[in-house]
Amino acid sequence: MGFATATAVATDAFTPISVPLDAHPHAVRGEIAAVLSMRHAGVRPVRLRYELVGRAGAPVVVLAGGISAHRHVAANVDFPEKGWADGLVAPGRALDPASLRVLAFDFIGADGALDVPIDTADQADALALLLDHLGIAQLQCFVGYSYGALVGQQFAIRHRQRLLKLVAVSGAHRPHPYAAAWRALQRRAVALGQLQCAESHGLALARQFAMLSYRTPEEFGERFDAPPELVNGRVRVAAEDYLDAAGAQYVARTAVDAYLRLSESIDLHRVDPAALLVPTVVVAVEGDRLVPLADCVGLVEGLGPRGSLRVLRSPYGHDAFLKETDRIDAILATAIRSLGETA
Repeated sequence: MGFATATAVATDAFTPISVPLDAHPHAVRGEIAAVLSMRHAGVRPVRLRYELVGRAGAPVVVLAGGISAHRHVAANVDFPEKGWADGLVAPGRALDPASLRVLAFDFIGADGALDVPIDTADQADALALLLDHLGIAQLQCFVGYSYGALVGQQFAIRHRQRLLKLVAVSGAHRPHPYAAAWRALQRRAVALGQLQCAESHGLALARQFAMLSYRTPEEFGERFDAPPELVNGRVRVAAEDYLDAAGAQYVARTAVDAYLRLSESIDLHRVDPAALLVPTVVVAVEGDRLVPLADCVGLVEGLGPRGSLRVLRSPYGHDAFLKETDRIDAILATAIRSLGETA
């Protein structure tokens, strides 16, 4: 079942690469122009940017992360810069490019050029267009974390014939009101910065608020249990250096409109679990204040026999996917590797 309508013109055409099995897995980056029928904004031109790494002809797994994630998931021979999931996409891991192909893409709107409401359904339809362009008929698995889990749910519903399995980590079928309130305040921080002609300061503050919601009091208790300091007559607490660095790094790589629209997109997300017919592994983290365990249980209950639940307890909360590499890899190995070996 497909919902996307588009015309696409390649600006960096994809050519299948044939390499010996003992050679390093090659990576290809590309970009296409497309026209996408969006749920809340009508027909819009979009740019679809992707990176595909792995052995030619191997099964394809999509890996999609949070709203800050991008198409470069891990360092490789062709693109050696650090990726956002280096520990998971690596030799010997479930997502080993020597045994499968890992496809990642930049979310539409991530470049800040699309200042309209963006639905997770739009992201799923954009991915379907990208798969058409790459000549990929079916995905072995969609591994989604946070926002990526929401996009994966939409893809499984809207394009279910193209997906064998979904792994949804820290992403439920609807946003929790507490998490939505956090994000609303973050967006207000950006708006306040814009009113003061200090847009970057507002975005940095929003990111700092976000870091508090991603992590847990337990982690902050372990890392920042130190007396405050007096700096120029003002009190400065131990976590402020960490928060300042997080804000500065985010501002350096993120367009304000991209942040605002993708943050809103999380809050627009709603799916009926009963409509999700693809076998799905739901991974919940105890202590995740943005996606509570109870919401993940509700998703699994709605999936019925198609759903299974794995629960982690981690001091990293919502960021456990990025920090608990070995434990996440073990879950992915169970969900993916057996499928990959029989493909």
